[in-house]
Amino acid sequence: MNYADIKQYDIANGPGVRVSLFVSGCTHRCKNCFNKEAWDFSYGKPFTEETEELLLSYLEKPYVKGLTLLGGEPFERENQKALVPFLRKVKERLPRKDIWAFSGYDFERDITGYMLHEWEVTGELLSMIDVLVDGEFIEEQKSLNLRFKGSANQRTILVQESLAAGEIILYDLEGEH
Repeated sequence: MNYADIKQYDIANGPGVRVSLFVSGCTHRCKNCFNKEAWDFSYGKPFTEETEELLLSYLEKPYVKGLTLLGGEPFERENQKALVPFLRKVKERLPRKDIWAFSGYDFERDITGYMLHEWEVTGELLSMIDVLVDGEFIEEQKSLNLRFKGSANQRTILVQESLAAGEIILYDLEGEH
């Protein structure tokens, strides 16, 4: 896997100060995507063990609330395979840090609809993600007033709660400060 960017101090992609990893590779090709260069799976730099250690060192800071995965597309099959071993390390070393992910895939139709059953790593990846913002960016539904998402069709989902309940449980953005 390659990655397009790392933000050591990110306050735009989840609550609190976060470390954000922008993976490379995306097949959605959303109209007016903010990160078109990251569509290419070979864009950016290789995601190495050194990259993982750098991210972990950023995450160790006490003021960092958690990790955010964006793209590109973290849920592309190739990216899932690379992210799972890294997220294992994050959960092992820093179990109190939360993990957010942004995906153009739909939670019910795509992620739990077929990926979870057909791809060997999806279940483990989902088990380590706390919050998922799902759905493709739709230019016609774009709003700058939305918190932590770009278009009104996207949802902010509590992953573990939704999996346990068998239905979508949304993250309460009003409760965040």
